[in-house]
Formats: sequence, C-alpha cells, structure tokens
Amino acid sequence: MSVEIKKEIPPLNKEPIQKASPSTRREERYFWLFISPWVVGFTLFIGGPMLASLYFSFTDYSILSAINFVGIQNFMNLFQDPIFYRSLFVTFAYAALAVPFTMILGLSLALLLNANIKGQAFFRTFFYAPSIISGVSVAFLWMWILNPQFGIVNSFLYNTFGITGPGWFTDPLTVIPSFALMQLTAVGGTMIIFLASLQQLPKELYESAAIDGANMWARFRKITVPLISPVILFNGIIALISSFQIFTQAYVITDGGPDWMSYFYVYYLFETAFFQNRIGYASAQAWILFLIIFVLTFLSLYVSRKSVHYEYDK
Repeated sequence: MSVEIKKEIPPLNKEPIQKASPSTRREERYFWLFISPWVVGFTLFIGGPMLASLYFSFTDYSILSAINFVGIQNFMNLFQDPIFYRSLFVTFAYAALAVPFTMILGLSLALLLNANIKGQAFFRTFFYAPSIISGVSVAFLWMWILNPQFGIVNSFLYNTFGITGPGWFTDPLTVIPSFALMQLTAVGGTMIIFLASLQQLPKELYESAAIDGANMWARFRKITVPLISPVILFNGIIALISSFQIFTQAYVITDGGPDWMSYFYVYYLFETAFFQNRIGYASAQAWILFLIIFVLTFLSLYVSRKSVHYEYDK
C-alpha cells in the first residue's frame, strides 16, 4: 500500500512580510501629526465649503427659507441674466489689461534687480513691500493718488503738461485701466519669483553668447526667455486667476460703477449672496467662475506646451 504525500510549494516571488520598525512607526505618527492641521483646515475651510456650495448650487437655498432642490434651474437662470454677461465682459476686459501689465512690469523689475547694482536688498524690499499691504489700504492709497482734484497723477499732468487729468474712477472709459494700473503695488510677488529664476541661470551661457557676438536683446530672447519659460507660464496663470478674483478695490472705491464698468464677476457674486440673500444662485455663480478659471488654465497649459522648455526636455 502506497501513501502519497503532498507537499505545498511556496510561491516563488512572495517575500516575507516585515514588520515596521519602531522608528518607522514613530515617523509615520509624526507625519500624520504634522499634516493634521492642514488636513483639518482644508476639510473645514476649503473642501467642505466647496462640496456644500456644489450642493447649494442645485437648490434655491436662502438663509431665511427652507432648502428646495431645483436641479439646474440656477444655471439656466444665470445664462439668461444680462448682468452675468456684463460682469464677465468687465472682468475679461480687466484681465486683458492687468495680466500683461503685471507680467511685463514684474519681469522688468526682476531684470533690473538682477543686475549688479548697489542697494539691491533695499530696492527688493521697496518693490515687494506694497504687495503685502491689505487690499483696503491699497485701495485708499490709490484713491488719493488718482484723485481728480488733488491727486498726484493729475497734479503732475497739469503742472508739467498743462493737461487736466480725467476722473480716473468716475469716468467709464478710464475706470478699468485705473484698476489695472493699481497692479503697480501688487507686482511684488511676481517680481520675486522672476528674480529667483533669473538668479539660477548659468552665467557661462551669457559669456559664450557675448563672445559669439550676441547683443543684449539677442541674449535675452534666445537664452533668458527659453530658460525661464516655465516661470513665465506659472506667473501668467497666477496673474490670470488673480485678475478674475478682483473684488476689494471695486467694493471700496467704485461700488461697481460708474455705468457698471467696475461691476466685476466676484462683486456680482458677492451682491447676490449677501445683499440679495440668494445663496443657491450665488453658489451656481461660484461654480461657473471655477469652470471658467479651470478652462482658461487648461488652455494656457495646452497652448504653451511647445513654447515652454523644462530641464528634463530632450
């Protein structure tokens, strides 16, 4: 009588499970401990409100009434609202002026501060400091600078050229350019990022180009711009997003006027939510703004994919 003995063969690629060491478990606990404030803050102040806003956008929610589900009615009403298109026009017009102005001014200041001049630390602080001042303070400062009667700009125009300056914030033709001009005091962050990228560029490339006879403009166009192109794209997207979020200046200075020419989209959203108490409709406005910014950001990344050069590109 034969007895068949079966022997299980362990899998070839199976590795024995190793328990985490005490030091590894301690590092994991520290990781969750240090990241927990951000997780809690994001959940309470960003993620949670976004989900609540998405839900409210499909309701007729008002603080003083019960919540009723209305489907996409808020979005349909929004696309039929002439004020919606007016606020979009004003916001796009402002962005068309503010974004190029911010980019050109920020890069120009960074190029100047990157030069080997005395007092670099002072000038960097001087140009950056205004960008950390509160928006309300900056608004009152520009109300004084562009005051039609005793403002610095109009006084300079009259005393130097004999020109009577316009009412910068009261004339429908100049109010949007005036808000774009206010980027002079908000360009510090853009300048610092450009300056940091310029200081990382290898000097050997410029020396070789100069030996080959390339002038300053050629070196800027052929060396500087391609090497900092990722930073240009980043600053451009940040400036674009910021331009669609303008609110404080219009609220403090013009209250949406004159002739609706400073009635920006976020101002429209603010009035809908807190003056008209239409939280559901305002939530729909907020998600439309999110989609607009998302699409513009995606288009910026897509259009620039061949003109932006990264270090890992071959």
